[in-house]
Amino acid sequence: MSRWMLWMLVVSLPLTVIGEWLHWSQTLLFWLACLAIIPLAGLMGQATESIAILSGPRIGGLLNATFGNAVELIIGFFAIRQGLVQVVQASLTGSILGNLLLVAGLSFLIGGIRYPIQTFNRLAAGTNASMMMIGVVIALVIPAIFTYQRPEIGIQLSIGVAAVSLLLYLLGLFFSLFTHRNVFNYTENLPDEEAPWGMIRALVVLAASTVAVAYESELLVKTIDHVSRSFGWSEVFIGVIVVAIIGNAAEHSSAVWMAWRNRMDVSLEIAIGSSLQIAMFVAPILLFTSLAAGHPMTLVFSWPEIASMVLGVALITLLSIDGKSNWLEGAMALGAYFIMGLGFYLM
Repeated sequence: MSRWMLWMLVVSLPLTVIGEWLHWSQTLLFWLACLAIIPLAGLMGQATESIAILSGPRIGGLLNATFGNAVELIIGFFAIRQGLVQVVQASLTGSILGNLLLVAGLSFLIGGIRYPIQTFNRLAAGTNASMMMIGVVIALVIPAIFTYQRPEIGIQLSIGVAAVSLLLYLLGLFFSLFTHRNVFNYTENLPDEEAPWGMIRALVVLAASTVAVAYESELLVKTIDHVSRSFGWSEVFIGVIVVAIIGNAAEHSSAVWMAWRNRMDVSLEIAIGSSLQIAMFVAPILLFTSLAAGHPMTLVFSWPEIASMVLGVALITLLSIDGKSNWLEGAMALGAYFIMGLGFYLM
């Protein structure tokens, strides 16, 4: 992790503790919590980079996405406890869009600046694209269509969709890690690398970072309502843009760093694999959590959210289907993300 991110952590983490104790402005506490979560997520990325080297690119990429999405899960848990269901739904949308367009776009752009053409496994990209069609396009569009005339079936339909999505996600992991491991063999001729941290140290750092993120996430959620009223931002915009970017900072840093080192298979596994996990694992888990907490959430998203996610999946599928990437494709993905972000801001 860079020196400025370490300084950000050293300054912001104690200040949030002191500020909460002294009852500082909720707006200030909100931004301090955001500043603390970013380097904490970066620290998690540093640890999971070591795990990626020690465990291999496929397992490493999945672990990276898992621990990156742990931040999203933790924020979602606390938001559900506060009854901020709309923020949770919007953050799911933002996480999917952020990973598909912002993270993948930055990876294509930054990697393409250093290497004119970067290659990756086409079969793996095609399989992930197919899973994204199920996890996002079908699982999230179908509830909106069927509840258009019968809103009362939203919860029952969402429970069924969540159960099927979880099952398909687990089957996808079994497919990629066991029955068809040869499909996901990476073709890059990379030199052997030595992990900067040992496995024990990396796991300890991940555990400590997770505890700190839990504290900061609770503080972040407590101040969302005040920030929304102070800045005139809708809860949808806060969820889609602010919370999603903060919650997925680990993927942002790790995926871009892997692309800079010409490890596009790992970079795409982090970006697309994380989006899959948000749609097919995190969303169902948060839905079942909301039912247990007494603040039921459905998988019925607004039409702007659905349109953005469908177009995001379509764009990243078109850009990755040939197994090659360049900086212009990255700029296209980033442009689409900023246009969608402007739309949510103006809603």
